[in-house]
Amino acid sequence: MTFSLRSRQVYLPGGPRAATVTVADGRIAAVADHDAPVDGPVTDLGGLCLLPGLVDTHVHVNEPGRTEWEGFATATRAAAAGGVTSIVDMPLNSLPPTTSVTALREKQAAARGQCFVDVGFWGGAVPGNAADLRPLHDAGVFGFKSFLVDSGVPEFPPLDRVGLAEAFAAVDALFIVHAEDPARLHDARPSRAYADFLSSRPPAAEVSAVDAALAVAGAAGARVHILHLSAADALPALRRARADGVRATAETCPHYLTLDARAVPDGATEFKCCPPIRDAGNQDRLWGGLADGTISIVVSDHSPSTPELKRRDTGDFAAAWGGIASLQLGLPAVWTAARERGFTLADVVRWMAAGPADLAGLRRKGRIEPGVDADLVAFDPEATFVVDPAALHHRHPVTPYASRELSGVVHTTWLRGVPIGDTPAGRFLLREDVP
Repeated sequence: MTFSLRSRQVYLPGGPRAATVTVADGRIAAVADHDAPVDGPVTDLGGLCLLPGLVDTHVHVNEPGRTEWEGFATATRAAAAGGVTSIVDMPLNSLPPTTSVTALREKQAAARGQCFVDVGFWGGAVPGNAADLRPLHDAGVFGFKSFLVDSGVPEFPPLDRVGLAEAFAAVDALFIVHAEDPARLHDARPSRAYADFLSSRPPAAEVSAVDAALAVAGAAGARVHILHLSAADALPALRRARADGVRATAETCPHYLTLDARAVPDGATEFKCCPPIRDAGNQDRLWGGLADGTISIVVSDHSPSTPELKRRDTGDFAAAWGGIASLQLGLPAVWTAARERGFTLADVVRWMAAGPADLAGLRRKGRIEPGVDADLVAFDPEATFVVDPAALHHRHPVTPYASRELSGVVHTTWLRGVPIGDTPAGRFLLREDVP
């Protein structure tokens, strides 16, 4: 099937311009001038922007084993509603975790036929599985996640520096690291006050762990990516490491860029995540890290759980699960804050589409140009809406964005040229060599 989409603002790698995008057999066949004659039907999007489908490389789907927390059907439906056309699933909190080829096959079997968007998989690096890493990489995972601190689930224990070095030596792959130093954390006492939880995970814990991950990666010549950076105090270390030739990148998340620790109400455990949301001054510096490229991507760290695990009944931050469900809301949340700070929608597209695709080596995702998959989003950057949890497709409508007014509405999401509807049509993504 061949058709074309026409918009006054098509977000191309070189920036937005008026253009006509022609789709054939699921891929972008051509990008022409706005009024260029084309064969086949043409849809004029009017005032809507045409964006590449977003790529979210940090999603906890939790199936199999903890499907009551989320699941492939609900997570990928939420992704599509938020303009996300590709996700890469984390190796936890599923049972079994994706730490062997057998476990990967179990996860793929659970996901098959349920996915509304394309799905890839990370492997896990845990104590004792160094011999499994190369087979997992050969089986198509995009790299390996490790924790330097307790992950929150017993089947995915953390690595120390020696274990991290052993993992780096086992396979030439991308390693993505949850960087908090357990020696710098403090026990969180039962409390409904967010400030008590925040003080238990100080910036120094992130800085120390980022330093360690960069040092081990530098010694090994490994490629390392720092996950969900929350503490802006770690930015100088990243800049120094890169200047010294370490192959290091970093991400942050919508909640760190948009939410303020000082505004978290008592008992509002929907705001709890690890590392934590910090104050507005720290947030300003994270935006600075995006502006200068120290932070290259923005991804969700979608990590939902049941309302019971979030301790919605007691509001106890110490006992609540640490994770935020935001897969459907990331684009409008980031765009709302970015435009207020003088950034453009092109910046957001780079952080949330092209950048994550480049991180994972997905050459046919995250951009609008001939030859790539026709994963596209019709987006109204001027429209606003108030977040209604009941309208979310996540399995559990628990969100810190409830009742917030956000800018930017997704009208249509296409996966390989087909509008995403009620029939799952997502495919599995396999690792491609990163240039």
